[in-house]
Amino acid sequence: MIPRGAGRLLLTPVDSEAPARTRRLRSLGLGEREDASFDNFDAFADRVAEVTDVPFSMVNFIDGNRQFYAGLHTPAGTRRGSDLGATAAGSGRSGRSGRYVALDHGYCPHVVVRRKALVLEDVCDYPRFAGNPVVDDIGIRSYLGAPLIDRTGMALGAVCAVDTVPRPWGRAGLDTIKSLAQELIGHLDRREDHAPRF
Repeated sequence: MIPRGAGRLLLTPVDSEAPARTRRLRSLGLGEREDASFDNFDAFADRVAEVTDVPFSMVNFIDGNRQFYAGLHTPAGTRRGSDLGATAAGSGRSGRSGRYVALDHGYCPHVVVRRKALVLEDVCDYPRFAGNPVVDDIGIRSYLGAPLIDRTGMALGAVCAVDTVPRPWGRAGLDTIKSLAQELIGHLDRREDHAPRF
């Protein structure tokens, strides 16, 4: 039997925590449907884009089957997954229903599996990442992302900033994205503390 990915670089990392992460996301009510906090995630993505000066930014929760843009900032301000390209948004449907993305599109799954920030000043400099569909389909050239690790130690997803040109993120960029991820985890912890108990 030929192993998956034989003859080419694997685009999606092996994710042994996916089942436990999916259960944790469901218990928190994240990554599955729109809720009252949706606008808060969008506002946070707006803030990430402003702080890092990028055209695209996301708050991304990742289960065993897909990625979900809970927070999304796009240059047009429409917050449609289709603004990132029809392939990246799956079906290309507009609105919040178009925010699901395949696991092999983008770099957030790598951040989650690695459990540490990923800085790609020019994705084309890295053979493992240069072949990702988002390079050709969307024109992504630079990525800065940090994992969202909750109080249980589970990496739920990532916060990321994306540009269409190479970016010298440097240490300051790394520190910024890690700080933003920690800030969002603080919000998620408080959300869980105040969730109704049944």
